[in-house]
Amino acid sequence: MNPSTTAAPSAAPGRPADNRPSSARPKVAVVYAAPETVLDDVARAMRLAEYESFLPRDAATALKINISWQHYYPACSTTPWQLEGVVRALRSDGYEELVPTHNGTVVVDAREGALNNKHTVVEERYGLDSVYLEDARWVDFEPKSPLLALDRVYPDGFRIPEMLIGKNVVHLPTLKTHVFTTITGAMKNAFGGLLNFQRHWTHSLIHETLVDLLSIQKEIHPGIFAVTDGTFAGDGPGPRAMRWHEKNVILAGADQVAVDAVAARLMGLDPMSIGFIRLAHEAGLGCGDPSEIDVVGADVSEVNWRFNASQSTLASRGQRLIYWGPLKPLENLLLRSPIVPWAFLASNLYHNQYWLRFVGRRRVRAAMETGWGRLFQNY
Repeated sequence: MNPSTTAAPSAAPGRPADNRPSSARPKVAVVYAAPETVLDDVARAMRLAEYESFLPRDAATALKINISWQHYYPACSTTPWQLEGVVRALRSDGYEELVPTHNGTVVVDAREGALNNKHTVVEERYGLDSVYLEDARWVDFEPKSPLLALDRVYPDGFRIPEMLIGKNVVHLPTLKTHVFTTITGAMKNAFGGLLNFQRHWTHSLIHETLVDLLSIQKEIHPGIFAVTDGTFAGDGPGPRAMRWHEKNVILAGADQVAVDAVAARLMGLDPMSIGFIRLAHEAGLGCGDPSEIDVVGADVSEVNWRFNASQSTLASRGQRLIYWGPLKPLENLLLRSPIVPWAFLASNLYHNQYWLRFVGRRRVRAAMETGWGRLFQNY
């Protein structure tokens, strides 16, 4: 990563990010934030990354909220100050039609998650009408670009939410590690938005799937941007059973691959060793090579948090056996048949009944003693 305050050539207003000149270096903003100033810090990160060059004002903007758990846990899901900072910046810069967008999963209730993570507080404060994608209309979609995985996983075709087509999208991930993808961030935030409740069918080809989803986004969205919250960052077997750390950073950028590459570097990981980043870079969908990314704002060239992305939980170890291990021949039976609810039940029992009760709640109480914890309670 090359810290720089020199502006890279910008796309003309209203042009999608992938229409920038091939010689332009992607720009990722990194800003240190504090609980007292975080709304302004989010706006500063967005403007350093020149977000207005990538999001046409004549299109509505979906705010793709991340809910990795219906319970609050630090670094797990979009923070209320992340959402509010983005809404406030967009509104002040003339973006009027903003649509908070939530998705549930087979093990996560999005409405409960929006309440517990205080997204609904922000939405009501700004008079925003949110969309829950399980209630939206889904339509058949045939990508124009060749696919790496989705046509194999869904040979009869697949559907995407109609309401996302033609809208800008601003992704709101958190900075954390992940048991299947090493890290989860801007690129993986589309996973819940563009695929339905059968999205777990793609886990055995998860890296290729994330690349396909980025390609699809470039077809359906006039503009794409990401604001990643690293005020709390998650280390270990994410996206839920992590150790939280106060890292006090906000990342922002239009190149989703570059945003995730910078996040990986902060964690002490080699971005190009992470499958979805490398594949997207090689496909020309973004830049995953830190030497080709201009980092503006804070100088983080020497930062290395030494996060451990190789850890797993009892639940994820079982899933690994199915997706990539000796149980692979049984994948369809275990995860695509009428007996599949056993897997969802096992995940819920482990995370909600065991881990949260005996490990997670103690960690949440400790987080509430920090400045970020106090800010969360004040929402």
